Amino acid sequence: MSNEITPMRMLGKSTIAVSEIGFGLWAAGGDSWGATDDQDILDAIDYTLDRGVNFYDTADVYGGGHSEELLGRAMQGRRQRFVVATKIGWRDFDGAQGRSAYTTIAKLIAGVESNLQRLQTDYIDIIQSHIDFRDPTMEIFLEGFQRLQRAGKVRAYGVSTSHFDYLQAFNAGDGCATLQIDYSILNRTPEAEILPYCQAHNIGVIVRGALAMGILTGKYTADTRFGEDDWRRRWHENEEEYQIYLQDLATVEQLRALTQERSLAQLALQFTLAHPAVSTVIPGIKNLRQAEANLMTAQSAPLAAAELTQIDALVPPGGGRKIWPA
Repeated sequence: MSNEITPMRMLGKSTIAVSEIGFGLWAAGGDSWGATDDQDILDAIDYTLDRGVNFYDTADVYGGGHSEELLGRAMQGRRQRFVVATKIGWRDFDGAQGRSAYTTIAKLIAGVESNLQRLQTDYIDIIQSHIDFRDPTMEIFLEGFQRLQRAGKVRAYGVSTSHFDYLQAFNAGDGCATLQIDYSILNRTPEAEILPYCQAHNIGVIVRGALAMGILTGKYTADTRFGEDDWRRRWHENEEEYQIYLQDLATVEQLRALTQERSLAQLALQFTLAHPAVSTVIPGIKNLRQAEANLMTAQSAPLAAAELTQIDALVPPGGGRKIWPA
């Protein structure tokens, strides 16, 4: 029996209601965030689904499609309880030409059909362009998504990017329903232009990176080292990124003073939910313990005005830096 504890919000012009706390499935692919166990992922999906989470975000490149396949397994016999968001664009990206492999509408539609097959479903709730900058295939993605929408294969479409000009271009005709973007206490840059634009155009914002790739959980130190199968190891391999990492750790220590009856992670997630443009936040989840911790946020009180003012004093509105993938 479902025990719904997760409040719902409308996902922009899609008119789809989604849980404030969603489930990010990048780590489920098993190739970028350290070792994962398929059963742990499936157990975490069961746990969150039975507690009111309905929004699950994945992509064709996470684990070479394994993340989508796992979600497809989890949905069998209960597809209607899931709002599925997936992405397409980076698979077989042509770095030499600076464009995706989907150079025709037919190729793009065939690519989405592959998403559908891995997910074992006949429709996708939100299909997103995963390329974070305006490349020569953007118009192909737009036309392809619109055709798929008319055919009933997707309910709505959006884009995953941190580039304001790309978002504006992708919203040509005002048809873009969602934006997925990196946004956190440590990266408040979207507040300047992007989030106000989304509010004005009824674009539902899906927040990734709310925990700043784990930094805002407070569990990392300057001595923390990441494995070879964890892309965060680059924080120690690049001097500029390492210095930013150290600055972020110093900010986290200052944030600890603001935590009273909530954890740092709850503070970080509730911060993003406090922005009126935000529809849902999708922290990555690898196991039941992380699922439980994330859902505790749904039970914590929204940040008070005084708490937001204190955060502003540490990281001014529109400030911060972005060092993680788009």
